[in-house]
Amino acid sequence: MKLKCLIVDDEPVARKVLQEFIEDIDWLELAGQAENPLKAMKLLREQEIDILFLDINMPKINGIDFLKSTPTGACVIITTAYVEYAVESYGLDVLDYLVKPIAFDRLLKACNKAKEWRELRPAAGQGRGSGQAYARGQGGTGGQGPGPGPGGKRGDHFFVKSNNQIEKVYYDDLVYAEAMLNYVMLYTPAKKMMVYVTIKSLEEQLPADIFIKVHKSFIVNMNKIRSIEGNILDMGTGKITISQSLREKVINEIVKDKMIRR
Repeated sequence: MKLKCLIVDDEPVARKVLQEFIEDIDWLELAGQAENPLKAMKLLREQEIDILFLDINMPKINGIDFLKSTPTGACVIITTAYVEYAVESYGLDVLDYLVKPIAFDRLLKACNKAKEWRELRPAAGQGRGSGQAYARGQGGTGGQGPGPGPGGKRGDHFFVKSNNQIEKVYYDDLVYAEAMLNYVMLYTPAKKMMVYVTIKSLEEQLPADIFIKVHKSFIVNMNKIRSIEGNILDMGTGKITISQSLREKVINEIVKDKMIRR
């Protein structure tokens, strides 16, 4: 099944580039184009859109104000020449943020993320409580998450609800977690699980001596880091970029007193 895409951009050249990229990806289908958000509203009402490519700086109403005023079930991928709206846009559950000129491989990566989210979202369960993390010994009270269990011991695992079942996750198995709209994807060596929980809530519930937030969208297991090169963490199963604003804090926390010195 193809994912339907809608391009909203006031620049004809930008729309043409995105159209050609979409046509080159066989599991995408261009459902329509609009030169401003007001015209896009009609298209969004008429059909179900899976991926919305949205520019920010447009006449009449910009992309940010459009997202604030018009809820959409589509995966929103921002396509803009301006980097300064990134933080604000992620607060509106944007899936990815692409800065023009956009390379094909970067757009493909964003679309793959949207495809993955679309495929796994139904399996994450129904209802707002479906992705709660459960502490060992907490009986699913929800608020405390994977904290200390009976007798004040934290234990070595926690539980999440994913794919309509409660799954046990060992701290040592969780390599990293990635924010995906209102969900979080948990990555272990054996599989990945989509959980209905925010990255902020997960950060508060995971033990801080093992896990650290390195980017607004990523939490990593410090024990799983293989190497650090510049702002890149090699996690073995993937590479994650450390946010520039967090780099000093993150590096200090990861290395601490473990560095062998001359």
